[in-house]
Amino acid sequence: MKFELRKITHVAIYKVLLLWAVVGYAQADTHKHSIDTTKNYQNNLVLASSAYRSNKKIKPLPEDVDKLITNVKVFFNPISEQISVTFKLSKENIVVIKVMDALGNELLNLQNSSLEAGMQNLNFDTQEKLTEGFYFVRVSSGSETIVKRISVR
Repeated sequence: MKFELRKITHVAIYKVLLLWAVVGYAQADTHKHSIDTTKNYQNNLVLASSAYRSNKKIKPLPEDVDKLITNVKVFFNPISEQISVTFKLSKENIVVIKVMDALGNELLNLQNSSLEAGMQNLNFDTQEKLTEGFYFVRVSSGSETIVKRISVR
């Protein structure tokens, strides 16, 4: 009985570690996955399984690639006349900001130009082109895209 309970406990711990690795991979902020991300995922699985076998604490792997766009916020939500977008750009790059409907159709092209690195605070007038409903603000730079949902009243 003692042996079976110990075996069940070890299997449960292994499953929790494996779940931790999968959840960490699934919480990626970007929609496009690169080969580096896949390697990190595989390394996390190897790390988790070897830590289970050797009873060592798990050390997370450092990010190999820094993200170009971080801390994207769109406010005020619901939006009436103006959209405010804030984000941090890690290096100078071309940034494209668009408002899309639920089907992915582009309704407004708010920004399509090069911006310097650092915190960006941009305000756009909707020009009353958006009717009441739900929309998506897409912020793209390089190969990264971040999408935020907004509502218009």
